Amino acid sequence: MNRKLIVILTAALANVCQLPAQKADPFSAEIKQMYEHLKNNVTRVAEKMPEENYSFKPTAETRTFAQIVGHVADVQSRSCSVVNGGQESLKASATTTKADLVAALNESFSICDRAFGSLTDATTLDMIMWPQGQHHSKAALLIMAVVSHSNEEYGYMAVYLRLKGIVPPSSEGR
Repeated sequence: MNRKLIVILTAALANVCQLPAQKADPFSAEIKQMYEHLKNNVTRVAEKMPEENYSFKPTAETRTFAQIVGHVADVQSRSCSVVNGGQESLKASATTTKADLVAALNESFSICDRAFGSLTDATTLDMIMWPQGQHHSKAALLIMAVVSHSNEEYGYMAVYLRLKGIVPPSSEGR
């Protein structure tokens, strides 16, 4: 066979037979993707609410918007610091100003960036012990205590924005 023809056929076959590239650590990559989505929404909703509405609560039985932001920052920092091998607490729930709460929220995301960044498929099932003695896998702790919980809290914050006539970040452009 002609050498030129072999090169052309080889190149054509290589092009036709290419398999989609496999992501390294597909399970942990999906967890990280969920976290990045949540981080974007929660950060933007906290920034979007005007300072004067941080004390807003729709009913006497509910938290203020500020208390929700502080709660999210505290739960995230506590959960992610356990994954990181520590026991950090921001005590953001006691904070009331928008600037301080947004700073605490950003700090909690910084702590969580390290926790989620360390996650690989090989480490997702590593067991973590909470200070209270509870055991969870890294994946379960990060999915339940951070992604699921913070998404739930984001839902409440989105309603607070709607009650103030503001479109939540996840609904912009629709």
